[in-house]
Amino acid sequence: MYKIAVLPGDGTGPEVVREGLKVLDAVGESAGFKLDYTHYDLGGERYKRTGEVLPDSVVDELRQFDAIYLGAIGHPDVKPGILEKGLLLRLRFELDQYINLRPVKLYPGVETPLKDKGPEHVDFVVVRENTEGQYAGAGGFLRKGTPDEIAVQESICTRKGVDRCLRYAYQYAMKRNKDKKLTLCGKTNVLTYAFDLWERAFHEIGEKEFPEITRDYAHVDATVMWMVKNPEWFDVIVTENMFGDIITDLGAMIQGGMGIAAGGNINPEGVSMFEPIGGSAPKYTGQNVVNPLAAIGAAAMMLDTIGEADAAARVEKSIMTVCESHIKSLAAGRMGYNTQEVGDLVIKNL
Repeated sequence: MYKIAVLPGDGTGPEVVREGLKVLDAVGESAGFKLDYTHYDLGGERYKRTGEVLPDSVVDELRQFDAIYLGAIGHPDVKPGILEKGLLLRLRFELDQYINLRPVKLYPGVETPLKDKGPEHVDFVVVRENTEGQYAGAGGFLRKGTPDEIAVQESICTRKGVDRCLRYAYQYAMKRNKDKKLTLCGKTNVLTYAFDLWERAFHEIGEKEFPEITRDYAHVDATVMWMVKNPEWFDVIVTENMFGDIITDLGAMIQGGMGIAAGGNINPEGVSMFEPIGGSAPKYTGQNVVNPLAAIGAAAMMLDTIGEADAAARVEKSIMTVCESHIKSLAAGRMGYNTQEVGDLVIKNL
């Protein structure tokens, strides 16, 4: 029995989470495990109703679960930043989810905007440091609102934070056992303090602890270039928070779009949170047309992290079958099936 906290969130979040839970229950029943869900009303509607984003008591409760399953955050009637910082970022920081894990994998039957590239070319993973960098919130204003205004946004990199992110990435490259190659994505020629630290730690840890892993380096601007031109060069990429945020959205596009991209906010020693990468898509709310495959993929990542690797592999294989043999497009309203029917197809192909 696994205890799962469910945060359906805003917009189409509840619709895609519903399909993810259906698939989880189906694979759990056939594999011999159960999931005990506790639903939390967190998001834009709660904020509009109560003025609360994330009560302290809820944060403490969430620490007791095996995992957190999130739908989407973002409400058209709530100013941008309130929910994202008050809920998503706060959970990442408070629960010390210091890894953002983003597989970038093109499935058969899915279109990519990359010319002459197929599933054999697009199959890598981005390990993004998830609790430091510019997202730490350090900085401030001087003479705000005047012509002499100064805004300072500081990037915070600690040796502890860098080391644990790099170590996770090396371990992941070992476990993945594909090319056994780890690429550090940075900007050593300009960010000469932060990436001096990253680069030194990268080579020290790799040389001493992971000699089997080939070490590689690319500036962030070169990384996005090669992701488009030669994505097959990458196996596992590790990078800091802001760069990771940017390159994973490009990753989502080359793997077929937000309808298929899933991610995890990982605390290897605590509770982790899994979510589809796409937003809440409020214009589609309640229409039963949005693609649930990213949310179902996030559910598979959750299964793998809590120790049900075989069940996770079955779910991913089923998603691949649905992409290749059933749906016409990943785009909302163009799948040839509605949201619920796509969830049913995944269950049928388990």
